[in-house]
Amino acid sequence: MSKKEGFTLHPFDQENGVQTSGLIPGRYLKTGHTNDRHSTAYFGVAPSVFHALLKRWRRTRPTAPVGGFTFIDLGAGMGRAMLLAAEYPFRKVIGIELNPILTKIARRNLQIWRAADQTRMPIQLVCGDAVEARFPKGPCLVFLFNPFGASVMRLMLKRLAAAFADRPGQLDLLYVNNEQDEVIVRHPGFTQLFVGQERRSRVDAIADHRIMANQPDGEYSAANYEDCSIWRWVGKT
Repeated sequence: MSKKEGFTLHPFDQENGVQTSGLIPGRYLKTGHTNDRHSTAYFGVAPSVFHALLKRWRRTRPTAPVGGFTFIDLGAGMGRAMLLAAEYPFRKVIGIELNPILTKIARRNLQIWRAADQTRMPIQLVCGDAVEARFPKGPCLVFLFNPFGASVMRLMLKRLAAAFADRPGQLDLLYVNNEQDEVIVRHPGFTQLFVGQERRSRVDAIADHRIMANQPDGEYSAANYEDCSIWRWVGKT
């Protein structure tokens, strides 16, 4: 990825020797899949936002300790959220990414993470369609950084509802840049635990503003916060 495509190095990458920086609009992420037109963009979640949302989620009284949950990143991109999740004692970390180029980069990042002994739990990265994902037994924490539009979100929720139909309380959603919250609101079985803003740290805000300022087309903007929500599957009523 070149500078003209919106590439600016984030301090997270400088500190850890990985590649998760930059902004790639959805039109540049074509794979030939029918859901390509619903892809939003690639942009790595601000580490400060991720940690703040995880902290908030832990205060919602999940049905199991963190160590009992599998963390699943739908639309994993270059894997930044997976790397951040590996800093927590999750049972397992799974990422699903449709784009094979981003998947290749994420695999390389995970190799660097393992070599640096920054994770001890099993980590799995799948190149494929999130709508076709298989979910493991036990509690799952699904992470979404606005990976797709309303049409795919509806399909994804239908898939989740089928997978967790008889597992109330075993599915929580962390949703950053929650543009499709209304789709979840209209879906029976989910209850909202939080909706609001998580602020970027000063370092993240500066880095993300620089990334946005470097966009060739200037179509995206950055604030000093992300709109977020947390949801729990309570089962169909």
